[in-house]
Amino acid sequence: MTSNVLAMILAGGEGRRLYPLSRDRAKPAVPFGGRYRIIDFVLSNFINSGLYRIKVLTQFRSESLDRHLSRGWRLSPALGHFVDAVPAQMRGRRDWYLGTADAIYQNLNLINDERPGLVCVFGGDHIFKMDVRQMLAYHGRKRAELTVSAIPVRVEEATGRLGVFEVDGDYRVVGFQEKPEKPREIPGKAGWALASMGNYVFSVEPMVREVLADAERETTHDFGRDVIPAMVGGGRVFAYDFQHNHVPGATKEEQGYWRDVGSLDAYYEANMDLVSVTPSLNLYNDQWPIHTLHEKLPPAKFVFSDQVRGRVGRATDSLVSEGCIVSGGKVHRSILSPRVRVNSFAEVSDSILMEGVNIGRHARVRRAIVDKNVEVPEGTEIGYDLARDRKHFTVSEGGVVVVPKGMKLT
Repeated sequence: MTSNVLAMILAGGEGRRLYPLSRDRAKPAVPFGGRYRIIDFVLSNFINSGLYRIKVLTQFRSESLDRHLSRGWRLSPALGHFVDAVPAQMRGRRDWYLGTADAIYQNLNLINDERPGLVCVFGGDHIFKMDVRQMLAYHGRKRAELTVSAIPVRVEEATGRLGVFEVDGDYRVVGFQEKPEKPREIPGKAGWALASMGNYVFSVEPMVREVLADAERETTHDFGRDVIPAMVGGGRVFAYDFQHNHVPGATKEEQGYWRDVGSLDAYYEANMDLVSVTPSLNLYNDQWPIHTLHEKLPPAKFVFSDQVRGRVGRATDSLVSEGCIVSGGKVHRSILSPRVRVNSFAEVSDSILMEGVNIGRHARVRRAIVDKNVEVPEGTEIGYDLARDRKHFTVSEGGVVVVPKGMKLT
């Protein structure tokens, strides 16, 4: 089955709600968890599932993403394995991608070239682990034309926020609601609705037929809003309950873990999930590793144990990447990307520091995201006075301070 599958990852999103993290990079290229990029999670799901033919459809600010893919995701062409970045080529339309369905329509030549029997169309900007083979097997058992991955959520969580599938007792999709005010409940599961995860398995012929038809209609050219509702009436469309997916080596806490990190607060909270003693997303599962670009950096270093002066380099409840130096500073419940330095008497708590950040002596950083290559001067305070911070930085609705990439602080 896996040799007959082509994966197409939609990685062209602009990520406006993640600004300023998406100011210089595509949303799937935003760093996550210290040493990863968001896109590494969906790519790892395919690789760990034995699916090695992958096309990544890029668009906005793709240079950083293209570089990450070319350097960190080299597969064996001799075995017919590839992760190819495909820029928007304006085939079929003289436009950027108008929607998710239009992205596939403009790249139908890739399907003609590879000639798969099944196509996985997944988003490149969610954090989750999935054994895709189980969804493919479900698609086959149902003799489906389209299988959509869905996750049960509380009705109140879905109300006005998430796309919701209406299914019958066999989990055949009989309706779709886009951010409804009164979501339909799952049959036999009162208080719960099936929310769309934006991941699809298509049989090739129905997919080609539907995206060609959609291209001729006046629609938003989106799978969720247009193609799926069009197929529900006459096609075999089924929902796959993601909570039934079992990843080898996964903990009980991980079952059904999926996060849409489309906003600054959602992104921050998903990162903070990682620093728990028993995290809901475990990065240490050898049976299901998250692959990424490996740079040649030395181990993390913690120096100074001057208990008298309080000059102690330490990190608690934190992820500290390679190449970091905690030099007499204190780090708590934080994530440090490669090459971060925290200098003497500095304090960092509940924060995300991206690559190359330098925290000066006596500086204090709390509930903040500091993007790449920012020098935080000696004695600076970030996250302690939000009114003052708003004059210089972006502050999320949840009160997380975001310092843009390369910003010069004085």
